[in-house]
Amino acid sequence: MGPIWFLVLYLLLATPPSVLAELQQETELRHKQPGVRLEIHHARGHGSSSFNATHLLSLSDLLSRDEERVMALQSRLVISKDTGGTTSASSSKEDPAGQKSINIPLKAGLSIGSGNYLLKIGLGTPAKYYTLLLDTGSSFSWLQCQPCSVYCHNQVDPLFDPSQSKTYKKLTCGTSQCSLLTEATLNKPFCSRSANTCIYTASYGDSSYSIGYLSEDLLTLAPSQTLPRFVYGCGQDNQGLFGKTDGIVGLARDQLSLLGQLSSKYGYAFSYCLPEAFTSSTGVGFLSFGESSLAASPAYKFTPMLTDSKNPSLYFLRLAAITVAGVPLRVGAVQYRVSTIIDSGTVITRLPAAVYTALQQAFVSIMSKRYAQAPAYSILDTCFKGSLKSLSVVPQIQFIFQGGADLTLKASNILIEADKGISCLAFAGSSQIAIIGNHQQQTFSVAYDVTRSRIGFAAGGCH
Repeated sequence: MGPIWFLVLYLLLATPPSVLAELQQETELRHKQPGVRLEIHHARGHGSSSFNATHLLSLSDLLSRDEERVMALQSRLVISKDTGGTTSASSSKEDPAGQKSINIPLKAGLSIGSGNYLLKIGLGTPAKYYTLLLDTGSSFSWLQCQPCSVYCHNQVDPLFDPSQSKTYKKLTCGTSQCSLLTEATLNKPFCSRSANTCIYTASYGDSSYSIGYLSEDLLTLAPSQTLPRFVYGCGQDNQGLFGKTDGIVGLARDQLSLLGQLSSKYGYAFSYCLPEAFTSSTGVGFLSFGESSLAASPAYKFTPMLTDSKNPSLYFLRLAAITVAGVPLRVGAVQYRVSTIIDSGTVITRLPAAVYTALQQAFVSIMSKRYAQAPAYSILDTCFKGSLKSLSVVPQIQFIFQGGADLTLKASNILIEADKGISCLAFAGSSQIAIIGNHQQQTFSVAYDVTRSRIGFAAGGCH
């Protein structure tokens, strides 16, 4: 018997047969749901290895995955034609006294096969650190765990081993945290009858998913900043488009999200700056928790944070106008009134069809006077011959939000290099919703002040 198959046998035997059977049964049940695809894989090794980002994740693959995510977000919402489906959000929670703040470095995930952003957190006692995806569109956090009873994908760090943590605990079916899973994951929890263990399912619109044990452990954000009873998922069957990351950190508005669990200590507020991903692989941004961290940038301009009753965990705002080279697009105000999400996990900004068409036409009318157009690339239909560096004159695009907040985009936020010598407008049209993606957010400080129901933007955030 070869070493790989011996490892598989060991992992299967490490889980009690009754619990393993229930996990497999839950996996099969989840796969019968619409939009979830079952795939059979051979076992793979885990841990660090050399990695070719372009081999694992091409821009074409990234854009395809991005489109699937947009479709998933769209399916979670029912759009109101009259109001855009949004109303002002509110919070009844009081700011905790003596608030602190904490900063965590963020890096682009292209080097390990993801178009999203990465952070390191410590888990367990003693703490060991893991590389997770930041996702404002998710409410639940999870990472891959030994014994990986069904399947774990390759990841950059050694797998988390709950048996090596003195503070690890599986949560039972009757706990309040188990009852919160339906809201946090949009899937009902499953109860292991033999072990009285709560089993979660976190599923995503691109057919990715994680299934495992609802767990509790010590979370370490910095040596002096810990959360003693962090609730998360210990994944036993994890398949899909996660690159070589160890799991996901959910930052949506929900009790089980990392934001919700840190709120008693840091308040209902966080901010981040996403470093440039395509023009630099070494840039570092930040994720900061705490309302006091919002005061670090006095240049913030705020727009109301909105909510949609169909999915109140997501972050909505109202786009009021767009200008190209200082000239407003020739579209009526009603064309902007669709549900608009700001999302760290979507790469390319989606705009209402009429708004995108007007933006594309205004941009081409200026660019085509200096640069030759190129064929479309995947979902990007407006491309030009030239690298990002060689296209030296790019008209400024500005997003103007309700209340006067704005994003004034530079060339690296506007264009994306699709191929050698080809650069494309990094926007696409959408039939039902709008999404402010992470490519347009790069290098800006973005503040999420949930307590005061507002979202802020400030230029020059990554240093």
